[in-house]
Amino acid sequence: MQSYDVIIIGSGPAGLSAAIYSARGGMKTLVLTGVNAGGQVTQTDAIENYAGIPAVDGYTLYSTMLSQAESFGAEVRYETVNEISVEGKEKAVRTDGGDYTAKAVVVATGARHRKLGLENEDALVGKGVSYCATCDGGFFRGKDVAVVGGGDTALTEALYLARLCNKVYIVHRRKEYRAAKVLAERLRATENIEEVLDSVAYGLEGSPVEALEVADVHGGGVRKLKVSGVFVAIGTVPASDIVKNKLETENGYIVTDSAMRTSVEGVFAAGDVRVSPLRQVITACADGAIAATQAAEYVSKLS
Repeated sequence: MQSYDVIIIGSGPAGLSAAIYSARGGMKTLVLTGVNAGGQVTQTDAIENYAGIPAVDGYTLYSTMLSQAESFGAEVRYETVNEISVEGKEKAVRTDGGDYTAKAVVVATGARHRKLGLENEDALVGKGVSYCATCDGGFFRGKDVAVVGGGDTALTEALYLARLCNKVYIVHRRKEYRAAKVLAERLRATENIEEVLDSVAYGLEGSPVEALEVADVHGGGVRKLKVSGVFVAIGTVPASDIVKNKLETENGYIVTDSAMRTSVEGVFAAGDVRVSPLRQVITACADGAIAATQAAEYVSKLS
């Protein structure tokens, strides 16, 4: 069993930011990436609100941060955590590749895509249903597709798909979007995007997908959109299963104080997995920096 000062679970912006600060601060640091190394950011076509960087694609940002963490001495293992024991001064982490211990742990496991909850949704994943436009948009080049959602992610995906697809419907349950105003303006200026507002996804037809049924929220009936693809962008749910009943949570999100300390001494949380008023790359990085700094301080006091 290998021992470290700090183990970071997760390799998105929060996890890698934590790794940079931890390793640079002299801590023997291990990053466990999980099954999706880099997290949601690697599926983002363009990030244009990260301060100091006008625009960058998510995978490039992830790769740069990973190289930076490794340059300071952080060890990265492409393993998935199966179990964590948070009792006592030494925290134990079991993965699909081995067992490790550390004096402090930073949980930065991020979040997963929220599903529509339609009866045949799971069966149609890969057959017309997708949660990532940059991953799967190329399969629908020249075709008609729909995006469900009204936040930054949904509008960004619709704009990306509009460059590839014949027509893009954007389905949102309200009349106004939650997304940034600049994105809404770009969307409305794009000729091949049609807004389907005050509507919710009602059903999926075909296998592969041939149509999306949408219901008017004001009782105006059901409309059928003939599409080959449906891209779901309705938010996320926290990937906090490994700490269920071990740390204090709120609706699945880990509760922390301003120093990223959780309800258990020596365990910190950062990024989308924790309770936060904003979940963006920039806030995830800030969380990671704070969590790692506090973790290093905690480890130093144990010595």
